[in-house]
Amino acid sequence: MFTLNCKGKLLTIEEPVVMGIINSTPDSFYQGSRKQSVDEVLFTAEKMIGEGVTILDVGGQSTRPGSAQVSEDEELKRVIPSIEMLARTFPGQIISVDSFYSTVAKHAIEAGASIINDVSGGGIDRNMFQTIADLQVPYVLMHIRGKPATMQSNPFYENVVTEVFDQLNFQVDQLRKLGVHDIIIDPGFGFGKTIAHNFRLLNDLLFFRKLGLPLMAGLSRKATVYKTLDCLPEEALNGTTVIHTIALMQGADILRAHDVKEAMEAIKMVTAYKKEKEQPGLL
Repeated sequence: MFTLNCKGKLLTIEEPVVMGIINSTPDSFYQGSRKQSVDEVLFTAEKMIGEGVTILDVGGQSTRPGSAQVSEDEELKRVIPSIEMLARTFPGQIISVDSFYSTVAKHAIEAGASIINDVSGGGIDRNMFQTIADLQVPYVLMHIRGKPATMQSNPFYENVVTEVFDQLNFQVDQLRKLGVHDIIIDPGFGFGKTIAHNFRLLNDLLFFRKLGLPLMAGLSRKATVYKTLDCLPEEALNGTTVIHTIALMQGADILRAHDVKEAMEAIKMVTAYKKEKEQPGLL
């Protein structure tokens, strides 16, 4: 069990939960996730809440491989109105902002968000760690090698599991020295890793339990799924459910997903299976 203090609201994770993806962008890799108006964001959020989402994750920047970096000002224009409207419309709903800019993080928290989800692990904006310490909100620490524009240019590891673990462990230590305690670990599937690297990380996801922190898996409709199945992201829902199930069996606490209903169903099935597995058997 893990607890996170989300600006005074205590989030207790006893069973896995879903973080629903809301992209206020025109160019995210999965077309179905692109929500450019506040009305679209609200409609999607209402649907996700009805399907059992725990966290709404609002982002204003595509971080697909090869994507161009959007400025702070442009990202603020994309995410702040959506976060403000979500906070007003769904008071009490936990909202995270998907950003690697400390300025965007600060304004998003003021607008109603209570979690920062940073795909760069503090590597793009060197002020991010101190900002998180000042804001005292939960922080998703994700591993990435390089930047989104270059991260898939022949990524190489001697041992992807231990190298990702060591980097995250070092960063957790940095954050704790600054007084940050509510940290979520994301090994960064697809961020500076090959498909083989991603499957190795997935196979050894339980190893990251050594950090003693909740684990998030961001695998929804990604290239690891659609390239393995030789299909488009729009056709990768079934594959996503399969890989979500594997992630849950390997210890994931949070699924970051485009499709909340299906992710929740995977959680319910795996939870029921694990409960029965814990019961004494006949043999």
